[in-house]
Amino acid sequence: MQTQSDAYLLSASAAQVDAAVAAFHPPLPLAVAFSGGADSCALLLACHARWPGQVRAIHVHHGLQAAADDFQKHCEQLCAQHGIALKVCAIDARNAQGQSPEDAARQGRYEALIGAAQQDWFSADGVVLEPVRSMALAQHADDQVETLLLALSRGAGVAGLAAMPSHWGRAQLEWFRPLLVVPGQVLRDWLHVRGVSWVEDPTNTDQAYTRNRIRAQLLPVLEQVFPQFRSTFARSSAHCAQASELLDEQAAVDLQGVGSPPYIKALQALSAVRLGNVLRYWLRSIYGTTPTAAQLSQLMQQISVCTTRGHRIHIKVGRGFVERRGLTLDWYNS
Repeated sequence: MQTQSDAYLLSASAAQVDAAVAAFHPPLPLAVAFSGGADSCALLLACHARWPGQVRAIHVHHGLQAAADDFQKHCEQLCAQHGIALKVCAIDARNAQGQSPEDAARQGRYEALIGAAQQDWFSADGVVLEPVRSMALAQHADDQVETLLLALSRGAGVAGLAAMPSHWGRAQLEWFRPLLVVPGQVLRDWLHVRGVSWVEDPTNTDQAYTRNRIRAQLLPVLEQVFPQFRSTFARSSAHCAQASELLDEQAAVDLQGVGSPPYIKALQALSAVRLGNVLRYWLRSIYGTTPTAAQLSQLMQQISVCTTRGHRIHIKVGRGFVERRGLTLDWYNS
């Protein structure tokens, strides 16, 4: 039986959700990516309580498991109960050859969220609503830690160690993750206090997925050894995000200097660290591709020894190839 003390602690824990949403200032109207799980239920209802009539929900039906229909039904019932406009998008999230199932599902989900947000919205009585201006995702502090640990395991640089951003722009929408400072259990506490139910994704306990093994095996140990690990890890990620931003600013300056496409001779005048930085920035910002560490090292080496007219550069980088074309470098994937 729950004691008065337990109820007080539960309520105090849940107050963190209200504080996080109080610090959240998105352009309205706001759409929430709504899976029906605890995290997105808490985010949707907290935002709806703060901005009644200005919050909509988008549910993406992945069709990858038998429980998906139950997820949709729960979302429809909760939104109807609270008078929240809901769009449901069915996608084919099967992965292509060479693509991970997680990446296929993520890409399909983002495309569906953007498409739904940009469609016309109507109230229950058929009145046209204002266009959506912002999108909120429900990743929380535990998700951020898992992302950081995965990045560390892959030897990521500062951009990867910055983990998930809290705010960015895409497809004429402002995107937010307002719960990155809130632990996952706190979101469940918030729902318990309000008597709100949610659905549990059965794949969340499947330890074939690395994220689930981190959640089940590593996070409890971190909790014991470093009780404040969520906030300290988040601070480290924020430092990495600042460092990544500075590197991008320097790269943008250097790219102006070497040209786009970049001149080989101008690249050779840069130090090794600035050369690697500007090449990564050029490939990512212009072509949307990222070299592996080995690919970047090979490319830098070839640039350094490219001193004759006949020297050929043709290196696989990301999803395509970097090659020399006269005095400059080019990238293609055809």
